Amino acid sequence: MELRLRDFAFPLGDRTILMGILNVTPDSFYDGGRYAHCEAAVRRALEMFEGGADIIDVGGESTRPNAVPVDAREEARRIRPVVKALLENGNVPVSIDTRRSKVAREMLELGAHMVNDVSGLTFDGGMPEVLVKYDVPVVIMHMRGTPADMQSHTSYDDVVTDVKRELAGRVQAAEAAGIRPENIVIDPGIGFSKTAEQCLELIAGLDELLDLGKPILLGPSRKSFIGKTLGLDPDDRLEATITSCIVGLIKGASMLRVHDVESVARALRMFERLGGLGKDIGLRVPR
Repeated sequence: MELRLRDFAFPLGDRTILMGILNVTPDSFYDGGRYAHCEAAVRRALEMFEGGADIIDVGGESTRPNAVPVDAREEARRIRPVVKALLENGNVPVSIDTRRSKVAREMLELGAHMVNDVSGLTFDGGMPEVLVKYDVPVVIMHMRGTPADMQSHTSYDDVVTDVKRELAGRVQAAEAAGIRPENIVIDPGIGFSKTAEQCLELIAGLDELLDLGKPILLGPSRKSFIGKTLGLDPDDRLEATITSCIVGLIKGASMLRVHDVESVARALRMFERLGGLGKDIGLRVPR
């Protein structure tokens, strides 16, 4: 089984895919404003790629809790020059972190390779049609509500069971809309409409989502569940991020979405050398 991003193919199962986070935004919770200018953003993307990232996930709208939404025009304006520059490089697979079909369509027309939709295809009814047309993979993430109100939707009977059921419904809807099954990746949505304790339960129970038969992307990087659990600011959450990634890998994640690509890659290579999963976990060797 493999995940195919146009001309790029990633074997799944024994292959751990690292997705580097590139927020071209002024207000993201950790790196907001650092890469708002094209030159800085491209430089950071190439640093992550050189450090071991397989895919660069470019986003132009913050989806942190209570974030102020931007319209499709502004979102596209922020990311367009960065996406163009990375695609001109030719070696860097580019994912578009967007919930808007207009933004996805424009970036896929430019040649982007994948879409990462935090709404799980629930925000914009036009998104499935775009994904079918361009035949690229999509990450279907679990979230209730919108970033503005998602933390008021944290009532679950059992967070792992409920997230699994709701993701199954979204996968079924995506396939019914014509998205090929092999183009679907699922994400439990750590930090989205979940309390800190629920995030911990989801990571610990991640293996239950394997029943859905889709690759799992886990994105715990420097998120607030770490801060609330350990009393740490975003700048001090690297070690806990790495621990969460390793537990996620043990529990069945195929993809890890992180800010600190090189540090996570080093930790995972050491984990592999120490026995890890008892097999080669297939990290790309950094240049």
